[in-house]
Amino acid sequence: MPELAVVIIAADSEQRTVLQVLVEGTSVARTVHSCASFPVSTADPAVRRIQSAKPEVILVDVPSDNPTAALRAMELLQQEMPETPLFAIGALSQPQVIIGAMRVGAKEFIERPTTTTDLLEAFVRLTSAKRKVQREEVRGKVFTVINAKGGTGATTIAVNLALALQAAHSGTALVDIAPLGHAALHMNLKPLFSVADAVRNLHRLDSSLMESFMTRHDGGLQVLAGANTPTMSDLSTADFARLFDMMVGQFRYIVVDASTRMDAATRLVSNLSETVLLVAHTDVASLWSAARIQQYLAEAGSRERVRLVLNRFRKVPGFSEADVEAASGIKLLWKIPNQYFAISTAIDRGVPLMHQNNTEIARSFVGLAARLTENEVSVKREAWSLFKTV
Repeated sequence: MPELAVVIIAADSEQRTVLQVLVEGTSVARTVHSCASFPVSTADPAVRRIQSAKPEVILVDVPSDNPTAALRAMELLQQEMPETPLFAIGALSQPQVIIGAMRVGAKEFIERPTTTTDLLEAFVRLTSAKRKVQREEVRGKVFTVINAKGGTGATTIAVNLALALQAAHSGTALVDIAPLGHAALHMNLKPLFSVADAVRNLHRLDSSLMESFMTRHDGGLQVLAGANTPTMSDLSTADFARLFDMMVGQFRYIVVDASTRMDAATRLVSNLSETVLLVAHTDVASLWSAARIQQYLAEAGSRERVRLVLNRFRKVPGFSEADVEAASGIKLLWKIPNQYFAISTAIDRGVPLMHQNNTEIARSFVGLAARLTENEVSVKREAWSLFKTV
């Protein structure tokens, strides 16, 4: 994502220095000005200096021992710069301070001591919200597919959903961020490069280089493959933020196969997503796991994006869809029929079910793609270069 211009206001010099380091550490923001005192009136020179810096975010440190001055400064800045988001940094153990910060206009209240990940997730939420109101800007949509527990079928759904979106709309990419990538195997592809290669070359990545890192499948689907060895990832969440910001400018849809990956990168990508598809079965362990994963994602602000997809669905006497939603705490989006033999054969052959015409399960994936895009303009876009800059 483009770098955000940030102003920091903190009376404590040590805290001010820490916040500057954390802002720079996100790799998506930079400090353009810092203040050692809280503005007290519209005539305060500090207000003019802050306005001159043209910030996109103002971070205000709220001291635990004397929050009043910070809250008054935030109220003043909200009046003078109503279009600039205010983020408060403070102690979560002081609920009245949190309420006060929100009342004077804070968009976020971030816990102290703050981490780079905390700031990065807040910045991602801000930019995601901005994009929703920028209707004139054409940006791609991200759909992330996650397993409620191992083996529930996230990769199968991600692969076939991506193929269904590509067939219906074109301009679709599939990105495999699983701990051990299987998406390419499902399509009998032998990629030369992976997500790690793209991320490690972000400093020089453009549309042409991005294309060289991806593998094209039949029908035009572009695949950015996952890791082919179960090694620990050294990729940062900031790297993923920059990668996906570039991709949504070049693709209409990006389907992400996260499988069983549960870390800060998955939470960040989920935050960037239009919808998070949490794949489960109708058994107790699967629905229990789905509820816990939703709670984990909700900590980064993704709760409203999570929807349940029941894979290998079969009706269980006395157990309704309402029971499924009650057990998981997640709204049910779609059901994939139980055709285990057809799916396992498709994986073994490397021929996805979407390429096996007229099967019930293929039609189900087409229906899922249609559900996810039902609120969009139905007229198909004119042909366009897959890597045209938006």
